[in-house]
Amino acid sequence: MRVGWLLVRHEVWLLASLALWVARRTHGAKSGRAFGYASGQGAMMAGFAFVCLVETVALSVLLRDWPAVHAAFLFLDVYTIVFVVALHASSVVRPHVLDVDGGSLRIRRYVHVDLYVPLERIASVRRELRMTHKRADGELNVEVGSQTTVTLELTEPVTHVTFLGRRRQVRLVRFHADDPDGLVRALGRARV
Repeated sequence: MRVGWLLVRHEVWLLASLALWVARRTHGAKSGRAFGYASGQGAMMAGFAFVCLVETVALSVLLRDWPAVHAAFLFLDVYTIVFVVALHASSVVRPHVLDVDGGSLRIRRYVHVDLYVPLERIASVRRELRMTHKRADGELNVEVGSQTTVTLELTEPVTHVTFLGRRRQVRLVRFHADDPDGLVRALGRARV
């Protein structure tokens, strides 16, 4: 039952992100400076949506003699296209947020990752382009297009809550930002 609720909540958040995207608004970025991370994946997501559209048309032609099956597949295919567009929208409207007054850095990806890092826990920050990531205890890799551009080392762990609610402690966070140099400079100024 809990997993079902989490999946429903995920879908609602995605659709809300789609509405925010259409309205050209962001989520949770009013109190600080926003740093985007979606530009590197826009073409891939558009390509994926196009492939889903081609599949929708092909299945419509193939299933035209079975109206009930055609209707079911049409619904699923259209929802898949909406889902893909909403995923991209969620990455656009939910940027990373550096809140100097609140003393935190909010690292996000889609509606799946939302990690608050208190600025006083940041031991070091650096620009570091990495293309490969192995899972390790105490590390969180928030990749976009299989790459990360910023690395945070923490003085003490922060709690990351996974999509299904599992908690893990992380001391090293790698994530992608469209402007990693600007983010590293802003974090350097905020920590002083």
